[in-house]
Amino acid sequence: MFSRYGLRFRMAVSYVVISTLATLVVEAAVAVFIAPQATSATSSTRTADVTTARAQAQATAGGAGRALSLVASTTRAGRPSLSDQELLTTVASLWSGQVGQSDHLFTNLDGAEAVTTPAGRVVLSSKPTVYPVSAALPLAAGVTATSGTDTAVGALFGWATSPITAAGAWPATGAHVIGRIYAQFTVSADTVSTRVVRGGSASGYLLAAALMLALLIPLGVVFGLLSTRRLITRIQRLAAVAAAMAGGDLRARVPVSGSDEVGVLETGFNHMVEQLDAAGRAERDAAGAEARLAERTRIARELHDSISQDLFSLSLLSGNLSRTLPDGTRFQKQADSMVRTVDHTMREMRAMLLELRPVALEQAGLVSALHALCRSYEVRLGVRISADLHDVHLDPAAEHAVLRVSQESLSNAARHSGAKAIELSLLRTEEHVDLMVRDDGRGFDPDQVGDHHGLGLTLMRERITELDGTIAIQSRAGQGTTVRIRIPGGRS
Repeated sequence: MFSRYGLRFRMAVSYVVISTLATLVVEAAVAVFIAPQATSATSSTRTADVTTARAQAQATAGGAGRALSLVASTTRAGRPSLSDQELLTTVASLWSGQVGQSDHLFTNLDGAEAVTTPAGRVVLSSKPTVYPVSAALPLAAGVTATSGTDTAVGALFGWATSPITAAGAWPATGAHVIGRIYAQFTVSADTVSTRVVRGGSASGYLLAAALMLALLIPLGVVFGLLSTRRLITRIQRLAAVAAAMAGGDLRARVPVSGSDEVGVLETGFNHMVEQLDAAGRAERDAAGAEARLAERTRIARELHDSISQDLFSLSLLSGNLSRTLPDGTRFQKQADSMVRTVDHTMREMRAMLLELRPVALEQAGLVSALHALCRSYEVRLGVRISADLHDVHLDPAAEHAVLRVSQESLSNAARHSGAKAIELSLLRTEEHVDLMVRDDGRGFDPDQVGDHHGLGLTLMRERITELDGTIAIQSRAGQGTTVRIRIPGGRS
């Protein structure tokens, strides 16, 4: 029925309903039990007074126990060499001016307090004549809080004890009981409650309960609204972020505002959003990589099926033309030049196709992929490649970078240097992985590289720099080129 008003309203109503039911139960108990006691014996009323005396003793002993425990711990921190007995005596002397001074609400109760050892021996007493120092109080013995009453004739009282704790002596061994607080409140012979019952004023209790019920409803509403405000705010904030996430905003996060159940929910929600965001990025990256791979494959296929076939036909035609024309003529020389140009172009095309052809790194592994790459260049381009490859341990990103740098270096050597032989080595040390590509081509000046060739070298440097590695290129005209790369890693 109240679901449409929201959680905050329902919780406030639940507070009011529960409190009202509790008050009605109390009123019923008063009507059933207090009214008949107006004509009952005085002893039953005194039993109720003894219960009040016990409650007063519990409050007094508990408060004093906590206070003296704090004083004891502070004293022990400043004087760690004191024994438990010395510490208890010191604390008792500090409290001597306060013993027996505790306020209580019932004028018909006569109170007495004492500080005892854990065994119940009195160390300090508010009434030395009744509880002399060193006297034994059996009720005060033990290490836990206790309480009780005595309704025997001439001994109408309630009592309670509370432990005094402190950290252990140096070195500290943890908090333990060093003494006890004993509090006793005796009921006077003619109590106020007895006179009230004898006067037949049970209706006063009922009137007071009705007044309390009238005040309880607005107070319960206010308390319910105030006590649930922070919880409702946290839940609303969580719902808003969830709605934003459902709308596609995976950057939204909910502030973690506590370590309770809602805080655990907020932390778990943020973790879930981060996982979804990471999964989305990984899926987008995978889709992009797959799209790039598909595009590279398509371009390679188109180049092979169209331009490569046309170049092959042109090569045949130019060769036949060169052989048909008379030797030494100007046209025969131009035909020979055409043959060489077509052969060079076909070599460039084959190298480009090898660059575009994807290498199955994930399935084959780095060393196998490098061997396959070397065989492809030997078969397709006729370049002799000697490979000295050792197994290394690298993460997938580093393996991909090493493969691409090797492919770029082999392509440069085959396409631009005119190399006939290439050396490729991959070695592992304790801290690094070393890659070396050396060719016997025409070489070049690394400081004077054109835009086309310089882009490849720049991409190689960027790949290695991202892995915190180094790259060195040594080349000189007519003496070939050597590319040396070192990246961190390589441990088995």
